[in-house]
Amino acid sequence: MEHKIVVAGIGPGDAEYMIPAALKAIENAEVLVGGSRAIEQFGKEEGQIKFIIRSDIEEVMAFIGRQLENHDVVVMVSGDPGYYSLLDAIKRTFEDKPVEVIPGLSSVQVAFSKLGMPWYDAILVSMHGRTAPREQMVYCPGKVICFLTDKKNNSRTIPDMLRKLGWPPNAMLAICNRLSYPDEKIIITTISEAIRMETVYLNCVLVVMA
Repeated sequence: MEHKIVVAGIGPGDAEYMIPAALKAIENAEVLVGGSRAIEQFGKEEGQIKFIIRSDIEEVMAFIGRQLENHDVVVMVSGDPGYYSLLDAIKRTFEDKPVEVIPGLSSVQVAFSKLGMPWYDAILVSMHGRTAPREQMVYCPGKVICFLTDKKNNSRTIPDMLRKLGWPPNAMLAICNRLSYPDEKIIITTISEAIRMETVYLNCVLVVMA
């Protein structure tokens, strides 16, 4: 029997935000792959082969390839697999292998729900390990942008970029940090105020609107 890869979206972090199909796949997994936090949170203490994803993606793919000889492999990815996750690399590496995708709630969806806002016309931008094209960020009236952040592109540097691209200083900015966790924090501020505030780095989503 040919073994498959199951890519399961685990949402923003708390198990309450995961769909039952993902929880079931993770619970039944013989081989479980994920970040250190996800492995610690959802992995079994015994009876599961576990692999922690670090920075070496080739090593991750090699591990999955070895395990597929004898097992299905469940790969946990934060948020939704279709939005900036390992799914792309898995599909490229294992073109001839069956891949099942279980969707999850992205932090983008959760951020907008916490703000009580629709997001169908928002521009979604990842600044996590990449730089967004200038044309995506330049100001125009009525624009709404949602950013995924990292250490370099964070709650202070992104507002400063926007200011230089013509955004008004009083444009609203929501800093959504550690969504779904007990210490979740959402700060409603402005571009000019965010530049002067303490920096929020990881597990952060920024929503800005004119």
